[in-house]
Amino acid sequence: MGRLRAVRETNRDLRFEVETSFDLSTIDMGASISHAGCCLTIVEKGDNWFAVEISGETISLTTLGTWKEGDPINLERAARVGDELGGHIVSGHVDGVGEVISVESEGGSHRVKIRVPRPLHRFIAPKGSITVDGVSLTVNEVDDDVFGVNLIPHTWDVTTLGRLKSGAKVNLEIDMLARYLARWRETA
Repeated sequence: MGRLRAVRETNRDLRFEVETSFDLSTIDMGASISHAGCCLTIVEKGDNWFAVEISGETISLTTLGTWKEGDPINLERAARVGDELGGHIVSGHVDGVGEVISVESEGGSHRVKIRVPRPLHRFIAPKGSITVDGVSLTVNEVDDDVFGVNLIPHTWDVTTLGRLKSGAKVNLEIDMLARYLARWRETA
């Protein structure tokens, strides 16, 4: 996780400065880093921080416009060819904003139910993949436009998902394969 250290408005866009424990000497200017599932480009960096610029388009389609200084952020560097692939393949392109319906303890884990905007709900299937605020998860169940995921203690503790409450908004990226299969079916 990183922390939002500064927010500045530039016209209708935003500029964020993000504190991180990443070794920034290994990250090039112009590299992409996922911020709660939204891929953003590094435009400046310091010893333990980097800056990104967010367009009005991104602000209108994600939760980024609601972030404040001091907020924690799930960060993930882009995979390189040859890297181990864990979870599922994601692009960092947020498909929509969901709303947390409930968060309940279940043994040592937490069951989270999220309402997804239509028509994205048709891309979500039990045992399929979904990305919630940049965290790749397995879908446990689907009931129309609400799906449930189970967060193990590790995920709960080391991501921002451990702060979720009913009514919270989250960035969602549907499974890339589901997106392409649906598009192929629509045009076939």
